[in-house]
Amino acid sequence: MTGWMDKAMDELRPWIGRVRTVEDDIGMMAVRRVAATFDVDPDSIKRGAELPPHWFTVFFTETVRQGELGPDGHPNKGIVLPPIPMPRRMGAGRRVKIMGRLKAGEPAIKKAEVADIVPKTGRSGDIFVLTMRHTIEQAGKTVAVDTFDAIYRPAVPPGQKTTATVATKARTDHAWSQTTQLTNTLNFRYGGLTWNAHRIHYDGDYTRSEEGYPAIVSNGGLSMHLMINAALGHGAGTLTGLTARLVHPLWVGDLIEVRGEAQKDGRLKIWAADKNGVLCGEMDLEFAR
Repeated sequence: MTGWMDKAMDELRPWIGRVRTVEDDIGMMAVRRVAATFDVDPDSIKRGAELPPHWFTVFFTETVRQGELGPDGHPNKGIVLPPIPMPRRMGAGRRVKIMGRLKAGEPAIKKAEVADIVPKTGRSGDIFVLTMRHTIEQAGKTVAVDTFDAIYRPAVPPGQKTTATVATKARTDHAWSQTTQLTNTLNFRYGGLTWNAHRIHYDGDYTRSEEGYPAIVSNGGLSMHLMINAALGHGAGTLTGLTARLVHPLWVGDLIEVRGEAQKDGRLKIWAADKNGVLCGEMDLEFAR
C-alpha cells in the first residue's frame, strides 16, 4: 500500500461498520414493473404473494437528490458510500445467503453496512476494494444477506482507453444455455427500476471520452439477475445462496449467453459468455429440497 492510500484510510476507516437503513413498501406498481421488465405477466403477482428469491436486489433504491449526484451520475462521495478518493467504481464479487422471500405489497427494510475498505497496490496500480453487506428484513425476519465488493480505480487519462480486462474464453462443455439480448430498452428499464444514474450505462459520449470504454456498459446487476433467472429454470429445489464474480464487461446491444452444468448434490455451476465467447461472469448456486 502506498503512502497516500495509508493517509486516505485515516478518513475512511471510521466508515467501517456504519449502517444506513433504507425502507421500501415493495409497492405493487414497482413489483409489476419488475415483472414486466423480465417478461413475467405483471398481473400474475398479487399482494402478499412471495416474489422470486433474487428480486430483493431491485428494490430499496437510494433516493438521492439531483443536486447530490456527482459528474459520473453516482451520489457524491460521503452521502451514501464512503468518500473513497478514486473516481471509477465497478462491481466485482458477490456472496448471497437467502433465508426467505419478499412478499409483494408489504413493507421491508435494507440495512446497508460498510463491511470493509481495503487499499491494494498491484499490477494495474492502486485500487480500493469496498465491501458492503446488505441485510434485507421483512416482518421482523431476515430474508437475505447480500455481501458484495466494488473496486475503485483511478481516472483514465484523457484520450486513453481504460485498462482492458484480459479476455478468457468461456467453457463450451455446458449442459444447457440461455441467451438474452442486452437491448437498449432492457438496459433503460433496469436502470429505471434500480434508479441507477451512473452514466456509463446510458451516456455513450461520457462512457467513451471520460471512462475509456468502447461502448455503453451493460449493468452488472442486470447480468447477475439474468444469470440467476436462467439458473432457476434449470435448478431443482429452493435457492438458498450463491457466490458470483464478474470478470469482463458486457456492452449494451451485445448478448449474454448463460451456460450451465447439470445440477449435482444441490449445487449448480453457471457462467456467462458474450457474443465472442468471452467469459464475463461465473456463479455457483446452492439449492435445498
